[in-house]
Parts: sequence; structure tokens; C-alpha cells
Amino acid sequence: MGVFIARRLVGVVPVILGVSIVIFLLIQLAPGDAATVLLGPQASEAAKIELRHTLGLDQPLPLQYTAWLARTLSGNFGTSIATQLPVATLVLPRFMNTLILTFGSLLLAVVIGYTVGLFAALRAHSLFDRLSMSVALLAGSAPPFWLGLILVLFFAIQLRWLPVSGMQDMAGNGGALDVLRHLVLPAVTTALGPAAIMARIVRSSVIEAMGRPHVRVARAKGLARATLIRRHVILNALPPVVTITGLQLGYLLGGALLTEVVFAWPGLGALLYDSITARDLPVIQATTLLIALAFVLANIAVDMINAVLDPRLREA
Repeated sequence: MGVFIARRLVGVVPVILGVSIVIFLLIQLAPGDAATVLLGPQASEAAKIELRHTLGLDQPLPLQYTAWLARTLSGNFGTSIATQLPVATLVLPRFMNTLILTFGSLLLAVVIGYTVGLFAALRAHSLFDRLSMSVALLAGSAPPFWLGLILVLFFAIQLRWLPVSGMQDMAGNGGALDVLRHLVLPAVTTALGPAAIMARIVRSSVIEAMGRPHVRVARAKGLARATLIRRHVILNALPPVVTITGLQLGYLLGGALLTEVVFAWPGLGALLYDSITARDLPVIQATTLLIALAFVLANIAVDMINAVLDPRLREA
């Protein structure tokens, strides 16, 4: 197991390096000019040239990338062009807020997806199965921002049960319960899509596991249905389900941008949106790299869990 973990960790290095190169090049190729955004379109060309020189934007791309990578590896993400504040002080608190939204959404998606998928598989081709899978298809196809607006219209505006935006009330004295109330709508919005995908994968995986020869033999011997499902079906169905759960965690980390913008949740998505609008390159680079790193680590965690569930994978 130790060798398996070491191999996976070593494999992260070229992946992160490649991701950092792609992120840097894509941002550089994006239209617009940071100097023009900061100084305004009426600024003189001499002022723009001087600002580009101050920011190091007039250097060749390989030198810019090397300098950025060296600073990043040392823990220095640079200074925000728009606010002149250290990027780390902007990104890290927002990252914690995104983690709250991500893991809240993941918990909700796992509970809904696993429960609906398991019951649909155990009642395959029944009315519940057809209805739940149809709803899952619709929920998985609906855009998150549209779902968010529908939930806001119904639960926040019509019923006035839940707050519409932010992470805390203006007074900020509600504590954890106040954060939880503000978390409900964005977490449900973000979780519905992954929950629908998980439900469909769980259903197909459980049905496939129930058709395996050793499960049919155990059923023919009269093993109780609950024991059969617990001992032979669920454990055999878990590896693909765990894999898709890990992929959805990566989606939740990187795909909460629209949800955070709709609900004014102070996370990485909202920060990234504002930074793209202002063409704040250091913040964009740090944010996207952090999301990519979290996605890679989530996939490593999935590989380790699958290796525990199926020891044959450790030899792969």
C-alpha cells in the first residue's frame, strides 16, 4: 500500500506542472490588457508601457512563467494588480468558504444520490425507479444558475424561509446556525447535478453487482435479502461509485463559480469572476491553480479508497 501511495504522489508532480503551464498560457492568450484595465482606455501609451514593465508583463513568456512558478513554490502568490494586496490573503480565506460550500454540497449529493440510486436498483423497472431516474435526468441537465434562481424565487422571495445571499446576516451574530441557513440554498443548487449523476451510477452499479454469479448463488441458498445486499452487493458496487464521487468533488470545487455568483457566496468562484472582470492575473493564476491542485488531490484520495476496497488495484 505504501508503494502504491508513493507512486500516486510522484505522479502528481508532472500533472501539476503541466496544469500550471496550461493555466499560465491560457491566461496570457486571453484578450485584453492588464495595463489598460488598470489605467483606463484614456491613459497614454508611455504610462501603459511603464506599468507593464513594473508588473513584469513586458518580459518573454518563459521568464514570466519561471518567475511566477518560483514564487508560487515558495508560497508567494504575488500581489493583486487590482487591490495591491497579497494574493494569499485574498485567496486562502475564500478557499475556506468554498470548502464549506463544497463539502456541504458533497454531503447532500452523496445522501441523495446513494439513497435514491440504491432504492431504484432494488426496485428496478418499478414506478419509483422510472420516476426517480427521470427526475435525476432533468436535475442533471438543468444549469446550476437556473436552479439557483428558481430556488431563490420560491424559498427566499415567495416563502421567505431562507436568506437569499451572502454567508452571514449583516449583523454577523448568528454563528454556525446563521452560516448553515445561508448554506442551504447554494448547497442544494450545487448538489442537485452531482446527486443526479451519482444516483444513476449507483443504480447501474448495484444492478450489475446483483447479477454476478456469486450473488445469485447466495440468493439461491436462501441468504436473507438484507444480508445479501450488505455483504455481497454494496461492497462490490462501491469502486465505480467512489470514483464518480471523487470526480464530482472536483466538479464541485471548480464548478461552484456560478452558484457563488448567484448567491453572493464569498468563495473562490466569486473571487475568480471578479478577477477575470478586472484582468487581475496573479489572482486568476493562484485561484485556478488551487482549484486544479484540489481536484488532483481528490482523485488521489479516490484511488487510495478504491485500493483499500479492491486490493487488485494496488498492482495497477
